[in-house]
Amino acid sequence: MRGSGGGRWFGAGCCAALALLAAGCGARAPVSQAPLTAANFATERTCTPPPSRPVHIPGGTFVMGSSAVYAEEGPPRETRLDSFWIDPHEVTNRQFAEFVRATGYRTVAEKPVDPAQFGVPAEQIPAYMLEPGSAVFTPPERPSRNYADWWKYVPGASWKKPYGPEGPDAVPDQPVVHLAWDDMQAYAKWRGGRLPTEAEWEYAARAGAVQSARQPGPGQANSWQGVFPVVNEASDGFKGIAPVGCFTPNAFGLYDMVGNVWEVTADFYRPGHDPADRDNPRGPSENDAYDPLNPGFVSHVMKGGSYLCAPNYCQRYRPESRQGRDPGLGASNVGFRLVYDRPDEP
Repeated sequence: MRGSGGGRWFGAGCCAALALLAAGCGARAPVSQAPLTAANFATERTCTPPPSRPVHIPGGTFVMGSSAVYAEEGPPRETRLDSFWIDPHEVTNRQFAEFVRATGYRTVAEKPVDPAQFGVPAEQIPAYMLEPGSAVFTPPERPSRNYADWWKYVPGASWKKPYGPEGPDAVPDQPVVHLAWDDMQAYAKWRGGRLPTEAEWEYAARAGAVQSARQPGPGQANSWQGVFPVVNEASDGFKGIAPVGCFTPNAFGLYDMVGNVWEVTADFYRPGHDPADRDNPRGPSENDAYDPLNPGFVSHVMKGGSYLCAPNYCQRYRPESRQGRDPGLGASNVGFRLVYDRPDEP
């Protein structure tokens, strides 16, 4: 299902339904009339891409979750995991392009939208919202706490054109974005891996470090410096997504496990953790999943925050951070990486 009633458009913890945008919005002009350009997110900084060979993560125990910041991240409990292998960085545009060339795959964002997904009469749906496209962060002209002021549905936005058809092409070594759940699953099957469980992801991201709610320093992660969503100081060298390998890896040798882009996991979402689910946890069943910001719709857990996380609005730049993710709609700050059960994968 794509962008159905409760479709989440993520900035720093905000959500909106495509249906809500359609109902009563009349002939609202498509964002592509005022596109983002390379200048909006330009940077002079270059980075050396890290190796792509999966990293072995030994099994062990760790304290998963936290009660220090957001209620849905707790309660903390000791969790045991078997060993696994994980990609050292997010799946990049270069890697996803290899998959597309090999298979001819078309992503959800590259296909027209089914009007039935909105749940409102067809005459209430602006024509541009039925065009292929995706959700793009668009900085507002003035301060606002309303997520609809900085998230727009942009016709023509996709993994190839992350800012829309008038914007720059995807940068090969940046994380691929604008993918729906089905797109990620298709790539994982082709690659011979799978999306990590939430526990696997958090364990790999923590890498034995002590929990902290402080914003990462400029050399540690790509997050938002300044007052979100209008003042982007970019003291870390990036106004938008950074190429992989630009920031210091964690103790396991993994890059961008916090910041840069959110990363989708295999688990269904429900606020909080089951204290009894401690041994290789897989999260709630689909029937038990529930997202209060996406009522009536099943979400998946995403982890680690993105470059849009700033202390004045979002403290999600931590391994234990978690939110639900609408599987049917991509966004310009959401990506993923894969894990593998054997060392010969991929």
